[in-house]
Amino acid sequence: MTETLRASTAPEGTDAGLTQLLHDLMPFTAVLGIEALSASAELVEARATWDAERCTSGHVLHGGFLMAVADSVGAACAAYNLAPGATTTTIESKTNFMRRVGRGQVRICSTPLFVGTTTLVVQTDLIRDDGRLVSRTTQTQAIGGRNAS
Repeated sequence: MTETLRASTAPEGTDAGLTQLLHDLMPFTAVLGIEALSASAELVEARATWDAERCTSGHVLHGGFLMAVADSVGAACAAYNLAPGATTTTIESKTNFMRRVGRGQVRICSTPLFVGTTTLVVQTDLIRDDGRLVSRTTQTQAIGGRNAS
């Protein structure tokens, strides 16, 4: 995943090629409707759009949906920080929710906080259209080798 997720564009528009690559490498991101905006080792940006099928009561995005998009984009950020041939998987995740999302889109911004030899720590912020923070997720990613099980 590290070698193939190198494309990047301006953060204002969806990068169709990067989005397709993300969906190919992590098919669940297609189910979630994640659109990639830009990607590098320092920052991965994506967005997800409000949809009634993604909501809980009150027509607000379900917390599980928000956690899933944060975990997925955070994993992509971790992948950008791996050595060739290494793999990663989430081993711990914590999310704090600040606000609900009842319409529009959320911007998903993932940055590495720590890059070690056996683990990475990634922070992912979800931000509403009005610029207000929806949630902050901190996740720990284990680093495995090519033949790790």
